[in-house]
Amino acid sequence: MADILDRSAREPDRVVRYAPGETGVIDVYDPRGLARALVVLVHGGFWRSRYDRLHLRPLAEALAGEGLLVALPEYRRVGDEGGGWPGTFDDIRSIVRSVRRLVGAEGARLTLVGHSAGGHLAVLAAGDETDVDRAVSLAGVLDLAAAIDDGLSDGAAQEFLGEDAAAVATADPMRRPVPECEVILLHGAEDDEVPVSYSEAYAARDARIEFSHLPGGHYELIDPEAEEFSALLAALG
Repeated sequence: MADILDRSAREPDRVVRYAPGETGVIDVYDPRGLARALVVLVHGGFWRSRYDRLHLRPLAEALAGEGLLVALPEYRRVGDEGGGWPGTFDDIRSIVRSVRRLVGAEGARLTLVGHSAGGHLAVLAAGDETDVDRAVSLAGVLDLAAAIDDGLSDGAAQEFLGEDAAAVATADPMRRPVPECEVILLHGAEDDEVPVSYSEAYAARDARIEFSHLPGGHYELIDPEAEEFSALLAALG
């Protein structure tokens, strides 16, 4: 299923800018007719610059086909100037605060959907920004301390946090208040990239968090041709 990383998709209907530079852009996929809601897709890639938003374009296209207005932003990652903590998260917060205006969806319900490291960023932003109505984490890296201890993806979490040993206290969703908005976690039981235990640990923090074990692995969650796509559609209502 990792072929989703290289699958082609149509170009976005428009591209808007939220910040200067190559990473300060948002691909916008417009639905046919009136949009049901606004979805911001936060791509994964273990916060590293070699992974960009393009691999989520097939998912963005599919969600727009389901009547959703989809915003697919880029953001600074490790390897980009200013990327890593806190610059990466600063970009996500800036996107959340400006996306309704930028895409012409003032007043729309806003759902953040993040995959892998993007799940970490989406849940973290939902806890900070009161304008988020729902956060959906797809195989999210929701336990940074565990990711560091596990050496996840050759030390990706430590690379993201950098030299500041205290950063984990503010960057780890496990140490931050649970968002007040609706939080839904989806994680494949066969995930060999991000342990399902990270989502299990986060879900155990609050009974309001909805958590679903799915049968597949890491990439089925972002593949609109996989059966797991129906679970994402259900989460988006």
